[in-house]
Amino acid sequence: MNDDDRVLYGCMGLGGSWEPGPYGPGDIDAAEAAVEAALDSGITAFDHADIYRHGKSEAVFGEVLARTPGLRDRITLQTKCGIRLGDADRPGMYDLRGETITRRVEESLTRLRTDVIDVLLLHRPDPLADVDSIASALTSLHRQGLVRGFGVSNMGAAQIAHLQARLELPLVANQVEMSLHQRDWVEAGVLLNTPASTANGFPFGTLEHCRDHGVRLQAWGALAQGRFTGRQQTPAERATAELLAELARRKGTTPEAVLLWWLIRHPSRIAPVIGTARPDRIRACRDAAVREPDLTHEEWYELWVTARGVPLP
Repeated sequence: MNDDDRVLYGCMGLGGSWEPGPYGPGDIDAAEAAVEAALDSGITAFDHADIYRHGKSEAVFGEVLARTPGLRDRITLQTKCGIRLGDADRPGMYDLRGETITRRVEESLTRLRTDVIDVLLLHRPDPLADVDSIASALTSLHRQGLVRGFGVSNMGAAQIAHLQARLELPLVANQVEMSLHQRDWVEAGVLLNTPASTANGFPFGTLEHCRDHGVRLQAWGALAQGRFTGRQQTPAERATAELLAELARRKGTTPEAVLLWWLIRHPSRIAPVIGTARPDRIRACRDAAVREPDLTHEEWYELWVTARGVPLP
């Protein structure tokens, strides 16, 4: 992704059902409407994975590209590989063997109807992975002109450094779950020497490592599954929704934009990934993609503390 891409559109919701069956014309139309809403909102980076809807998310996106001459040249196309979904014959697993990476990329290129992937992310760590085999596969894909750049997903600082030591190309992204609801990433740095630190599973130092080494953090789940903008379930969520609505009113924008600004305002250069397939909700995020985050230091902390439901330590 480009440095000026503040928000990515996550395509996991495209392609119809999660069943392995075929997609239909209505699924292509829905994907086209979502892509148009993203483009109208200033979003030109699109995030995929080979497993989304059993490959149908990539396939319907490829149909949209085929319908729209010139669109491929105007966007950044990112996909992920490394997860194999379970079925009746075998359980789900992670697979970052070099030959598997190569095969998955070739399959994604076919579904996406493109000659090159701009960014390939390794979707999750594979405990059995041979990092030298991974590096060899990535290097070959780059030299063949099939992938322009590489990153990771759901990895900590040590894992990123371990892979980077074998690669000539710099890793450019790390996609992890980050939102005002999923706050382990920000609280890992402030809960030291408190009892709550034992419950925080975010790998300490990952934000700092990514910032120091030019690895762009991408936040999946950035809209928190609507917890603050549609379906509040706890007193803290209701209070946060009210605060977001008030801040949005004062700043002439939407609660969704303020929610994403909270991530973008952090100095770690976080790029939220929005995953809704609804064009209206995509457009509600427009100001996050095109405006500087309009949150003061105090407002940022007020949102954090309100979402926590308890004071900071």
